[in-house]
Amino acid sequence: MLGPLVALVSGLIFGLGLLISGMNNPAKVRAFLDIFAAWDPSLIAVMGSAIPVFALFFYFSKRRKTPFCAAAFHEPKLTHIDLRLLAGALLFGIGWGLVGLCPGPALVNLLTFEPGVLVFVLALLAGNRAAHWLVGPAR
Repeated sequence: MLGPLVALVSGLIFGLGLLISGMNNPAKVRAFLDIFAAWDPSLIAVMGSAIPVFALFFYFSKRRKTPFCAAAFHEPKLTHIDLRLLAGALLFGIGWGLVGLCPGPALVNLLTFEPGVLVFVLALLAGNRAAHWLVGPAR
């Protein structure tokens, strides 16, 4: 029962963080990606705060035999850089740069009911399913 509660609290914190930091605003994200014009480095502060928090929790989780909210730890199985990873990263970056949204902020922005956001999320899901069928799940 603790797992869904932790997911709920984590989602609320993530959504609030996106809104408070302004990272749900595509124009702000595009300004971060536009290093040759009106560059806005504030996304670095958001990532810079997330990384140490994750690192701390990850460090302490390694000292435990079992996780708090699951039967077992789910260690990453993909640990090497290959063409599939690079192609996926390139496609993700193109989509992110063109629109200024990645999946988290897009989901937060769904409740604005903006047609562009709705189309983006539907296209995101369609692209995910197409990749699953054409390439297969990552293993």
